[in-house]
Amino acid sequence: MVKCGDISLYLPPRYKMTNFLGEYECKVDAKGRITLPSSLKRQVNNASQDRYVIHRGFEKCLVLYPFNEWEATSAEINKLNLYNKKNREFARQFHRGATELELDGTNRLLMPKRLLEYAGIGKDLILFAYSNRIEVWAKDVYENWLNEEPQDLSALAEEVMGKKKGSEDEIS
Repeated sequence: MVKCGDISLYLPPRYKMTNFLGEYECKVDAKGRITLPSSLKRQVNNASQDRYVIHRGFEKCLVLYPFNEWEATSAEINKLNLYNKKNREFARQFHRGATELELDGTNRLLMPKRLLEYAGIGKDLILFAYSNRIEVWAKDVYENWLNEEPQDLSALAEEVMGKKKGSEDEIS
């Protein structure tokens, strides 16, 4: 049982909440494959070691989920009322390009060409791992994003994280 505020969630005993960490530079080979770094693969739940889902991210990147995390995320989307037009539009956009991938015997993932083109990924890419996802960025786009860091990270942290728990204007 996991307690989140006033809500208790039952998680099956083998379910381990993922909390990825790290940035990894990778290369795309001539066939469109990337090798998943071993230090990143070690962070993946054993139940999903070889199965992943990739789709278009909110920004001009791709998002890679271990299969168990995709199922949990997709289940949240499936709770939306699809009779509501905005909900349908969001669900469609979120699932757009979603593709199941499987690691081959040498820890490589065959990346869908269409998704690589969408994200502008050529030969060099960055895997940015955090929370339950791995973002896949074109290296140059990622470096430009890093250069556009907020002028005052402290002010951003205060705005996003600085609300008192239980206050009316708490950010969820």
